[in-house]
Amino acid sequence: MGSIRRKRASPSPQPPRQGIGSKRGLPPGTPVFLGEQKMPLPRLELFAYGPQGLRQQAEASLDDCRAMRRPGSVGWLNVNGIHDIARIEAIADSFALHPMTLEDILNTYQRPKCEEFTDYVFIALKMLDFDEDAQRVETEHVSIVLGTDYVISFLEDEGDVFDGIRERIRLGSGRLRQMGADYLAYCLMDTIVDHYFLAVERIGDRVEVFDERMLSDPREDDIHAIHRFKQQVLALRKASWPMREVTGELHNSDSPLLHEETRVYWRDLHDHTLQVIDMVETTRDILASLHDTYLSSLSNRMNEVMKVLTIIATIFIPLTFIAGVYGMNFENMPELKWREGYRAVWLVMVVVAVSLFAFFRKRRWI
Repeated sequence: MGSIRRKRASPSPQPPRQGIGSKRGLPPGTPVFLGEQKMPLPRLELFAYGPQGLRQQAEASLDDCRAMRRPGSVGWLNVNGIHDIARIEAIADSFALHPMTLEDILNTYQRPKCEEFTDYVFIALKMLDFDEDAQRVETEHVSIVLGTDYVISFLEDEGDVFDGIRERIRLGSGRLRQMGADYLAYCLMDTIVDHYFLAVERIGDRVEVFDERMLSDPREDDIHAIHRFKQQVLALRKASWPMREVTGELHNSDSPLLHEETRVYWRDLHDHTLQVIDMVETTRDILASLHDTYLSSLSNRMNEVMKVLTIIATIFIPLTFIAGVYGMNFENMPELKWREGYRAVWLVMVVVAVSLFAFFRKRRWI
């Protein structure tokens, strides 16, 4: 399983994010980039491979992309950076992609989906990773175009989860170099779903630790932590639930681009997606009860404090009464002239306090 590579910081300030409202009034199929530019210039990475050899280019040109389709080989074009509309349009024209497909590629808000065309299958999904340093889930829009002998992946930025696939292609290990383009598309999606597991497990572990600590030591800022957890689980849910439909469509598809020998892999991918959804829903249920647990813990702590204060007040009420009675300055009070009166009053007060304390202990109130 590959790991997401660290993304290079841009030396210049990031341009403002283009929202969905930017397409207001435009006709369907109009290419408009919706999202945030995450790298200065797009970069094209090319793999052309088969059982007998491999051709790799880390910095490919559009001409290289057009020439990657050769008999008996599979081409994989990985596009990092989709903000350059002119370049994405040129790639789309080279592979005869529908204008609606181009629109979905440029829309980073696009919900995960699968669409079958005559010459290719288009898949939109979300790539997730848990940032250990920031302790949050990072989401990136990914588009995959599966053709007869090629696969094109479009990513918002450099840094992905496909390093393991690159290494398998280079070494010729496994089935990748012997299988077709549909198996490569499966491997890309399977790697993305594997990282769903990783992200859910990271959040689930933190939620369990947080839940155990909150029962014994609730804190004032815990409610903010619960809110952050809910946001992260919501991001997981928005990415994983539509994937059930995507993998289900691919598993049941009759497209000639999906060969019979890869059916079992698509079915396995669908099963993995269902497992991810189950894990997400379990974590979501735990979070739903965390807020009640937090309030209950605070209420219990407040009850304990109030119980102690009530017991102290109950013990001191009779003592205050006795002290108040003998604090009155009436001249004819008999005990005022008694030589042992001071000691006697203290003795009575101590006996009353001890008796009340013993009574509370017997009733297990303290």
